[in-house]
Amino acid sequence: MALILIGISAMATSMGIPLDQRGGWGARFFPLAGSITLVVLGAAELRKTASASQMDPRHLPAIAALLALAVVYVWLIFAVGYLISTALAAPAALWIFGLRTPLVLGAATLLCPAAYHLVFFKLLGVFPPLGRYFDLLDVLGGY
Repeated sequence: MALILIGISAMATSMGIPLDQRGGWGARFFPLAGSITLVVLGAAELRKTASASQMDPRHLPAIAALLALAVVYVWLIFAVGYLISTALAAPAALWIFGLRTPLVLGAATLLCPAAYHLVFFKLLGVFPPLGRYFDLLDVLGGY
């Protein structure tokens, strides 16, 4: 039920993102798609757990770690910008989900920020959140 409520709230918030210069969905598309996905997954989970027992407590440490990572990630974006924070958070999230291969974690450190930067800031034209104390985009010369 919480996923459904969060998804509905996120959908309403996503609709507040302005349209792009040509009147297209632009930056609104991915948050809205994610919000709809949360509602669908929440409904599926609600249907599934209606007949299932309680959650396995062995998952609680991973859930807590993921929540802590989300909070730290948002703070890092504020402090040091999108690229560095994503380069740190992507392999940490993979680690929490059980991927331990150094090559995979190293690839995530480089490829995730690059891919997300390309999709959101280049293709969709969203302005990247800049870090308050330092931002790698200042060194690289823009977005």
